[in-house]
Amino acid sequence: MTQSENDITVVHVMRHGEVHNPEGVLYGRLPGYHLSDLGRRMADRVAEHLADRDITYVVASPLERAQETAAPIAKAHGLDVASDERLIEAANVFQGKTFGVGDGALRKPGNWRHLTNPFRPSWGEPYVDQVVRMMAALGRARDAARGHEAVCVSHQLPIWIMRSFVERRRLWHDPRRRQCTLASLTSFTFRGDRIVSVGYSEPARDLVPPHLRAGAKPVKGASKGYGA
Repeated sequence: MTQSENDITVVHVMRHGEVHNPEGVLYGRLPGYHLSDLGRRMADRVAEHLADRDITYVVASPLERAQETAAPIAKAHGLDVASDERLIEAANVFQGKTFGVGDGALRKPGNWRHLTNPFRPSWGEPYVDQVVRMMAALGRARDAARGHEAVCVSHQLPIWIMRSFVERRRLWHDPRRRQCTLASLTSFTFRGDRIVSVGYSEPARDLVPPHLRAGAKPVKGASKGYGA
């Protein structure tokens, strides 16, 4: 067995922090959405949490909220933030609209044609496509940090879909059951090129509003200001 086949590499896939979005827009891939003050505190908290780790590579989705989340982590390790398009948010036909809990969007006939197939899903980027691009980004980060650790900053749905694939769960799911809260870390440990374990942690949990924590019940009007 060669050394590279026996190397232990950890890739932490982080969801970005809270975004300033007072209008409650489902911003998706739209530019111009930045971290809120609380989101910056979340990013700083995770940077502190990872300060003593052997991180040699930091990469993020090209969207502002992801790049801003990655910045303090990279700075703490004397690194630049790389960009990888494959870490971007999932495409969604409702991008630019308000689509929060209790706003009546599901009762609008014009939206029904997009809600016919939850298994693909019909309203956005196919789950299988998300798996392909996210696994490729994960592999790139693993290779860049071989024998050390890397951080990839991405978005809730692509992270959860990738984790579901690795843990051999079905890809279609109830969004309320995703274990991927703001500023959380889903950590993939590799031995060589093979994933040997998956971990999950929430270093900034105390900063996350209770209704946005993993497993929390949706609150009418309270979740519209937050995105993925």
